[in-house]
Amino acid sequence: MITETTVVNQEEKSPTFTQGMKDCVPTLLGYMSIGFAFGIVGVASNLSVMEIALLSALVYAGAAQFIICALLVVNSPMSAIIITTFIVNLRNFLLSATLAPHFTKYSLMKNLGIGILVTDESFGVASNKIIKGEPINDRWMNGLNVTAYIFWILSCVAGAICGNWISNPEVFGLDFALIAMFLALLVLQLESVIHSKLKQYLCLIVYMTIAMILLSLFIESHLAVIIATIIVATIGVVTDK
Repeated sequence: MITETTVVNQEEKSPTFTQGMKDCVPTLLGYMSIGFAFGIVGVASNLSVMEIALLSALVYAGAAQFIICALLVVNSPMSAIIITTFIVNLRNFLLSATLAPHFTKYSLMKNLGIGILVTDESFGVASNKIIKGEPINDRWMNGLNVTAYIFWILSCVAGAICGNWISNPEVFGLDFALIAMFLALLVLQLESVIHSKLKQYLCLIVYMTIAMILLSLFIESHLAVIIATIIVATIGVVTDK
């Protein structure tokens, strides 16, 4: 028989919006450093502070935003920028699809709100809680996502403002910031799966190398990297046990 005390205890254990904000804190340094670097690179690519703010709020994807700046510098057509951004951000579909089973009891609008703000880092935090058997809900996920979203925009804008005094961000290696972050995430992943999934990860690296080489024979190298990434990432999700 469920008593009133049991219901109260269950509500107390249910993760809150505030708890989601707290769980986001360990990832904020990554958001701030990459966002700050993007703001500086954006200004060097002749974007205004307002344009950088809008780009950060509407695109909200570090990899895509850096690519957009690179394409703008070489005067790429708008169609190429849109298509490339779409392809790069396709991974978010896989991330959201992985989390979706844990939010089936919520409405479509709530799920859209959660999915739109999912990033690599917020997905990692949520996955870690799921693996540990800890509960997650819409309030906790919104706290996690909204905190990251706000800090990302503020960091990009701060970088853009400071970027007016840094004309050549490549000198400081700021254009390498995003790559450095993903390398760090890779190292952490390898440390956590060194005994269980190392063989699978090494196979995926080999697949990625082969796919890039073969595709580069038929299409431009930057497109080969993107397409190879999508193919190998899909293989990784399908074969993951």
